[in-house]
Amino acid sequence: MLYPVILAGGSGTRLWPVSRKSFPKQFASLAGEKSLFQQTLQRLSGPEFAAPMVVTGEDYRFISQEQITATGVEDSTLVVEPHARNTAPAVLTAALSMQDTPDVVMVITPSDHLIADHAAFASALYNARVEAEKGAIVVFGVTPDHPATGFGYLKTSNVPVHQGSALTVTEFVEKPHENKAMKMIESGNFFWNSGIFVARVSTILNAFTTHSPHLLNPCKAALALGREDLNFLRLHGDAFSQCENVSFDCAVMERIGKCTAIHLDCGWSDLGSWKAVKELGETDISGNTLAGNATAIECSNSFLKSDNPDTALVGLGLKDIIAVATDDGVLVTDMAHSDQIGRTVEVLKAQKAKQAEEFRRCHRPWGYYETLSLGHRFQVKRIMVKPGGQLSLQSHVHRAEHWVVVAGSAKVTVKDQVKMMTENESTYIPLGAVHRLENPGKLPLHLIEVQSGSYLGEDDITRYEDVYNRGEEVA
Repeated sequence: MLYPVILAGGSGTRLWPVSRKSFPKQFASLAGEKSLFQQTLQRLSGPEFAAPMVVTGEDYRFISQEQITATGVEDSTLVVEPHARNTAPAVLTAALSMQDTPDVVMVITPSDHLIADHAAFASALYNARVEAEKGAIVVFGVTPDHPATGFGYLKTSNVPVHQGSALTVTEFVEKPHENKAMKMIESGNFFWNSGIFVARVSTILNAFTTHSPHLLNPCKAALALGREDLNFLRLHGDAFSQCENVSFDCAVMERIGKCTAIHLDCGWSDLGSWKAVKELGETDISGNTLAGNATAIECSNSFLKSDNPDTALVGLGLKDIIAVATDDGVLVTDMAHSDQIGRTVEVLKAQKAKQAEEFRRCHRPWGYYETLSLGHRFQVKRIMVKPGGQLSLQSHVHRAEHWVVVAGSAKVTVKDQVKMMTENESTYIPLGAVHRLENPGKLPLHLIEVQSGSYLGEDDITRYEDVYNRGEEVA
């Protein structure tokens, strides 16, 4: 069987404000009800596939697990990287974990891409496997339809005869400027690098041994010294930190000389800009695409999206404009700048704005919380606890709390007292009191939390017990 290795890291800056570091685009529902990550899981599941290995970061381990469970993919292996080190260490670690089965063919893929035609993808994947079993590292190449400056390109010595044709790659070109990209497209033998690779485990390991041997020892140590943690395989932090921060393309593919590409014609998109997202939706007679609570009046060729049903986004007299609104951020730009949205995140980070990387809703393994109001010495939060979820047994040094249940049932521990609470019932958590919140029911628990005190930061927590094996950094 083919062994999927799904890479689920990334900072999510190119689709701000809907995608951010705390919840990047692979976990968002941008094209259909399922997230791009879940669509990737489904695309690589079935009788011809082994259970997938998902490689993700510390911040995304519980989000990944929750979406895997919701998708129904069983027996997956979830590898947690303690530090972001790009794709080369991730690929090498995955291959090292399978070195006892050297002939296994791996499918290495990002999780933030869209593939519209699954049958065409499956056909190309079959052809890629044939080439991989001959000892090649195979990359999928997509015919470019515009001079994208944010993509890597593959130069080939031949042109495809049909979908799934095998091509010989002679050069990798990283993110060219627009004029160069246009000339490459006109030549007919340049293709977008999809970032999807197919190869035997032994082929991957031999390539790293030959071209990037300095990555072998830290990756081997990170794997050997790693530990099982709940449903995760957590790589060793100190060992993994010794890995170079480098992509698989730079560490291996650009150094191996000629390699094989399979022509991929399946409606592929990496959804790397809001312009790309616009092209997925239905347009009106004026070329506008609307999503969510959005209205266009005398607009043309514009994209309007409101993620918050309570926020009405109205465009009047707009042309070639992208406007995207969430409950705490609004982006307005012209279509020509749609591939430069990462610059807005850099500016917001310099301003120390929370919106640069975080949402108001913060996901946790037990559910989520979001701030409704924040003022001097008080904060009001909405908290949702999943059925069976529980917060850690904890206390606070600087704040007291009131909890009011608005839906569901709660099991509340305060000091040595344990009680059940239902809708419209409340309790008080004194400053310094050891307490815990649990949802013993079968429905989500929703409550309002009112905090008061001299310091309301998330790091004011002393944790005594936690079923999720977390430290003291968050509730």
